[in-house]
Amino acid sequence: MKKRCSRCGETTPRAAFAADRANASASDGLSTSCKACRAVKSRAGHLKRHYGLTEAERDQLIADQGGVCWICPAAAAAHVDHCHETGRVRGVLCFSCNAALGQFKDRPDAIRRAAAYVEGIAWKPTLVAPGVYQLPS
Repeated sequence: MKKRCSRCGETTPRAAFAADRANASASDGLSTSCKACRAVKSRAGHLKRHYGLTEAERDQLIADQGGVCWICPAAAAAHVDHCHETGRVRGVLCFSCNAALGQFKDRPDAIRRAAAYVEGIAWKPTLVAPGVYQLPS
């Protein structure tokens, strides 16, 4: 048995449509749009709700970055990065770089220390008083 998607107009098997519990009036109990169309709409809604961006604006950010991650130009840009305090969009990153910033909780001091650590610069704290240490600047 097949069904026609109200969004794309494609006629596909009923398995391509999600159960729509919210629309009790649907005679077959399935969504009026296919899962693929619902996913596109959901992604677009997520961008607008969370970042205030349309898909075209996100795509333009990616194009402005040459299609690659702002931090490590080795991977494709796919994840919108934003400041959690202000909500301002900073750019588009790869999954790994976006996750790394999240793990560092967007703290520049921690990110700088991590970079120095990876570069082999010793970050040994100096004891300035009993139980009080000072990190090098």
